[in-house]
Amino acid sequence: MSYPRKGAKQISELANGLIDPVLARRAGINTALLGSWSEIAGEDFADCTRPEKIAWARGGDETGGFRPGVLTIACEGARALFLTHAQGELIQRINSFFGFAAVHQIRIVQKPVSQAIRRSRTPPPLKGEAARKLEGMMEGIENDKLRQAIQRLGTAVMGKRGNQR
Repeated sequence: MSYPRKGAKQISELANGLIDPVLARRAGINTALLGSWSEIAGEDFADCTRPEKIAWARGGDETGGFRPGVLTIACEGARALFLTHAQGELIQRINSFFGFAAVHQIRIVQKPVSQAIRRSRTPPPLKGEAARKLEGMMEGIENDKLRQAIQRLGTAVMGKRGNQR
């Protein structure tokens, strides 16, 4: 049995606490959006795009409420044309991520997307008992997309716990 250390925090929590206010003030985005970008953009655009900033509208709408912003996305080369055609779906995914209509328009700028931003979001496959346990948990799931999503989630969670023996 392990006991949590009092006052112990992960470095990512501390870094995000420092970085998020700066990103929010300068770019209108947060580290959660950046960290989840590959899932939001999907496999077609995760490797060639990067969110740069969200320009929030000044003031409110005529009722004094919130107005959605414009998300600027850096995109490499000719893929920008394909991204233009997929804007509607991407806006829906972004708004689903935020849980409200945060973005109403995407502005695409063509420029290289840094290699440092790109990283594999696929954890190594589980082995042994952990793999058998995950298979048992997914028994009865017939929808292929749901099964794949749960497999990715289970692999990431069980792999981080060190259950891969």
